[in-house]
Formats: sequence, C-alpha cells, structure tokens
Amino acid sequence: MRFSRHNIRIAAFKALFALETNPEADKRDLYENEAVLPLNEGETVPRFLEELVSGVIDHQAELDQLIQSHLASGWTLNRITRPNLIILRLATYELRYNSEVPTAVVINEALELAKEFSDETSRKFINGVLGNLEKEFPRN
Repeated sequence: MRFSRHNIRIAAFKALFALETNPEADKRDLYENEAVLPLNEGETVPRFLEELVSGVIDHQAELDQLIQSHLASGWTLNRITRPNLIILRLATYELRYNSEVPTAVVINEALELAKEFSDETSRKFINGVLGNLEKEFPRN
C-alpha cells in the first residue's frame, strides 16, 4: 500500500469535511478527488479510508453524544469548530471501534490533524477531550 495510515486519516478528514458541507456528495467521487486522495491510474481507494468515513457517518450520533459527554460544563457541539469536531469524531470512532490501534496512536494522530488543520489552542482542547474520553475505552 502506498498510502500511510496518517495520509489516509488526512484524506478521511478532507472527505468528512466536504460531506459536512454537501451531505449529498458521492463518497466515491470525493475519495478519488485529487485534493482528497491522489490516486494513480488503476489504484483503488484504501479500505481504511472507506472504513473511517463510513464509520464516522454511520455512528455520528453516538460519537457526538460521547464527545458531548466529555466537554466542559457550558460547552456544546455547536460551539466546536467544524474541523475540530471532525477530528474528534474520527478519533472517537477509532477509540470506540478500532481496538487494533493503540490509544496513544489515535490521540497522536488527532493532534497531528489539529496541527495541520487547526491551531495550538484547538490541539490542547482536542487533547483534553480525548484524554477524558480514552478512559471509556481501555485497551489491554
């Protein structure tokens, strides 16, 4: 596979961000968009990308509820910027549904996404929420 899991997470973030704006967009077209995932001719969309995007979409209500339950008093999901909410959804999905990836890796990847698509304050916020959330999904 030519794409690292990190690059696939970036593509998942971009696809989910685009779907937030246009929920009717075709996921396949998004995956194959040069701005989301530059595929060479004959290459297929990585299964991990499809898993992340579909998983977040299919479980969005549950993920949002989990995130909401770990926000500081007075905070709601509506107060979180779209990029930060998408990063939190991706990480929460992996914590909840992908036990193969160590918790530290999930959180680090979320912080790397925040570094690229958000700011330092947001990174600290995301780290705090995920630090609280990880206690719900202990890994052996």
